[in-house]
Amino acid sequence: MLVLLGVVTFLDRINISVAGSDIMRDLNISPDQWGWILSAFILSYGLMQIPMGAWGDKRGHRSVLTLIVLWWSAFTIFTGMAQGFIGLLLVRLMFGVGEAGSSPCSTGVISRWIPKNQVGKAQGFIWAATRMGGALTPFVVIPIVTHMGWRTAFYILGAVGVVWALVWLLFYRNHPSQMRGISREEMEEAPVMKAQVTEKLRIPWRQFFSSKQFWLILSMYFFYAFGSWFFFSWFPTFMELGRGFEKSQLTYAIAVPFVLSMVGNISGGYITDRLTAKYGLKVGRKAVGSAALVISAVCMFLAAFIPGKMQVFVFLSLCFGIIDLMLPSAWALCIDLGKKYAGALSGAMNTAGNLGGFVCATIFGYLVSASGNYNLPLYLIAAMLIISAILFFFIDPTQTIIKDEEPRA
Repeated sequence: MLVLLGVVTFLDRINISVAGSDIMRDLNISPDQWGWILSAFILSYGLMQIPMGAWGDKRGHRSVLTLIVLWWSAFTIFTGMAQGFIGLLLVRLMFGVGEAGSSPCSTGVISRWIPKNQVGKAQGFIWAATRMGGALTPFVVIPIVTHMGWRTAFYILGAVGVVWALVWLLFYRNHPSQMRGISREEMEEAPVMKAQVTEKLRIPWRQFFSSKQFWLILSMYFFYAFGSWFFFSWFPTFMELGRGFEKSQLTYAIAVPFVLSMVGNISGGYITDRLTAKYGLKVGRKAVGSAALVISAVCMFLAAFIPGKMQVFVFLSLCFGIIDLMLPSAWALCIDLGKKYAGALSGAMNTAGNLGGFVCATIFGYLVSASGNYNLPLYLIAAMLIISAILFFFIDPTQTIIKDEEPRA
């Protein structure tokens, strides 16, 4: 169910990017306005992750995931009803509020159901599923847009989310002991959960904010997100309006980079674990992260510099696949440095990343409007990836952020 949710999440998220040129033309939206529409989702999505994750932990993921998926599915449908810039902006802002709970709540479910020695594998499948959703989006959306219009695509995908939410509500239980058909052997493998938590864990935010490592991680992820969010937001529009791809050609032009991103996520996790076991954390985390960011920056630069359709397709596909090689290393850093506060640290890092994506999507639109050149923003993104690589290099994964690891009441 969580893998399916990962697919649905990105189908609903990337849908608007694939249909972007049709929406801009139909609603008379300029490139700079379109940048704000894309950024509205990123902003609310980034700011609401920590509150939504905390709500799921407190209320229970059966009801919370049901509610948030129904919420964002409703606003997916409302997207298809939009009549202008302001309405679409508000709808996408509310859509991001719902989707913000997907990743933290999925992680909460894993922590309650999956044995600790399989948590990494479970996360890997879910992250790969999100990229699969991105790869499937053009195959699903483009035929619908071509034959039935862009509004219909949002109605259909919104309905898919409603079905998932109803099945989840009927099927899932917050703990294995509450579900029928769970064997004693499975119960023994499930993570131990106390009925009542007698000692609350307080997040030492003051120590976080005073740590150089903390700000390095946040800054690194902020600049990295310029690259990843380009593919989540402007990429389909860039390929169509910037490099002249036809709708029929966009299907594979969009799907292939997301497939390579799936491969990058899985391979990156394997590589960082193997190198860490053999050479230590500094090589396993820093070398993989920095090298991937530098190589992806070169690919992004070449995509902007070299003219042609096939060339840009090749370099951007490589860029997306290589940039996601660093993703498992970045998230593993949160465990290395945050220890028992890894959830809080990863939430802060992801919030910084989404703020970077917000800036990228907004600036991209203004640069295109001012210059009429879709290639110009790619140079900026390449520079941001280089900055991210430098910052990654200066992070020391052997030094925990919180020195006092005793639980605080």
